[in-house]
Amino acid sequence: MTETTQQTETQGKALHAQAAACAAIVERVGQCFVGKRGVIKKLLAGSLAGGHVLFEDYPGLGKTLLVKAFGKTIGADYKRVQFTPDILPSDILGTKVWDQSTKTFRLTQGPVFTNVLLADEINRSPPKTQSALLESMEERQVTIDGETLRLPDPFFVLATQNPIEQEGTYPLPEAQMDRFGLRLSTGYPDTLQHEGEILARRVFWKKDDPTETLKPVLTLAQFRGLRQAVENEVFIHEEVIFYIAKLVRAMREHPMIEVGPSPRGSLALLKVGRAMAMMTGRDFVIPDDVKMFAVDALAHRCILKVEHVLEGATAERVVREVVEATPPPSRYRADE
Repeated sequence: MTETTQQTETQGKALHAQAAACAAIVERVGQCFVGKRGVIKKLLAGSLAGGHVLFEDYPGLGKTLLVKAFGKTIGADYKRVQFTPDILPSDILGTKVWDQSTKTFRLTQGPVFTNVLLADEINRSPPKTQSALLESMEERQVTIDGETLRLPDPFFVLATQNPIEQEGTYPLPEAQMDRFGLRLSTGYPDTLQHEGEILARRVFWKKDDPTETLKPVLTLAQFRGLRQAVENEVFIHEEVIFYIAKLVRAMREHPMIEVGPSPRGSLALLKVGRAMAMMTGRDFVIPDDVKMFAVDALAHRCILKVEHVLEGATAERVVREVVEATPPPSRYRADE
């Protein structure tokens, strides 16, 4: 057996192990969150890509349950913040308090110092508090009274929000929306069978929160290893990169779009495409990996012109039209 053959077999085994670990995460989360395996996979891909994920949907559809189950499954330290109209930035980031015994100011860390921050109903708080997360989401650090502190690795925000037409909500600032790698929606159960299974499992669990006894399927160090594999071991052809650039460029130039996706959106699409490739056991990105995330990565970064909003148009529809109109590349492997 040649050295090249041995190396290929080793890489193949590693890819299989990585894909198996991702499948185990999806399966374990699926024990709590019935159906919607596609949503679970997209959440995992967004996290492996190092991005933050925003869930937008109506109350009671399992957004918080999904996020809690995911945090426990990957063996991460996670904390939950319930956003309310009276919550302050210091309630999230922390503050310095006077310690009478030492006659000095002592730092009290807020819940942002964790691996997974569940920001529940993030748009229930005013913009000032929402903006407290901007630095931490972009630079993985916070500044408290002039002192800059690094956050744990990994760190990502999994936020839930109710649609902005709901009473008592505040639209997220565009700068913060742009920092979310993906915006997903759980939606109602797909079938009558799934609806019945949700009720049946509740009877079996005998409690409303089944995540209390959920066991992780891997350690945090192993999860970091998966993220490093996405970054270092998944090939993306220059034509696929150019395909992503064409999609984003077409969105900016679309006649219905007032403000198009930023380069941060292009990077998010590239990263989740590589994550999905690894999750399916491939070491290269195909156009379908990009297509399946186009709406989730780009739509929330777009602002439609007012006249088209009044006509009922949506950014999601525009993204789908652009994807349909943009021919995918035919070359995507390293040997092509």
